[in-house]
Amino acid sequence: MQSPLPLARRDVIAERLVAGQAVVAAALAQEFDVSEDAIRRDLRALAAEGRCRRVYGGALPVTPATQPMFARIDESRGRKEALARHAAGSIQAGEFLFLDAGSTNLALTEFLPEDQELTVATNSIDIAAAVLRRSDLRLIMVGGSVDATVGGCVDAAAVQAIAGFDVDRCFLGACAVDARGVGAALHADALFKRALMEVTRQCVVLALNEKFKARAPHRACALADIDLLVVEHDAPARLTDPLRAAGTAIARAACAT
Repeated sequence: MQSPLPLARRDVIAERLVAGQAVVAAALAQEFDVSEDAIRRDLRALAAEGRCRRVYGGALPVTPATQPMFARIDESRGRKEALARHAAGSIQAGEFLFLDAGSTNLALTEFLPEDQELTVATNSIDIAAAVLRRSDLRLIMVGGSVDATVGGCVDAAAVQAIAGFDVDRCFLGACAVDARGVGAALHADALFKRALMEVTRQCVVLALNEKFKARAPHRACALADIDLLVVEHDAPARLTDPLRAAGTAIARAACAT
């Protein structure tokens, strides 16, 4: 096959990823009669645009759970704010909060009570930046190697950093929620969340409706570990009733404006 121009070749690869196909660099290099380095440059460019997820030897299609953080921030903003506004009402003065990486938890930064001597720890770059703009909040940034999909740090250094925390209330990010608990798309993220559960007194999860339909390969925490699950005003009862029957406290947020 005669090699098309780089941008045209990249578009062909992107179309396959959109169709749900995984791609292998070596096979693409042979198909387009170019070097594997050229294909890797294509995949790096597509990954930087949030159009694929790089893996060893190629790339995988992006699913909602594996979209990079920056691509998720503006999605369903009003619905996320409705959940965040309701959840913020449970926060007490002087609490040590942990805001786990996630675009819904990012929305929570706008509704944190003012002048309540709150301390906010986070492993998320975007959440840390938002908290930093609030002069009444004390910020603790958990560092480490940044994962672009998570939008923050979930490596061994991050796990070690939170080992000595004593968190009053953790807002745990969720890729999926079901009768087994909270799921995570990435193994490292699940391990970080499990470590976080070990140092927190109360766990709150904000879940958009689609989280109940999603599936994630890694278990972050059991359903019994969730002290409060905040759902949308129109969350289907067939999805929430089994969780409530299992003993989970569920609060419905107001309709998004």
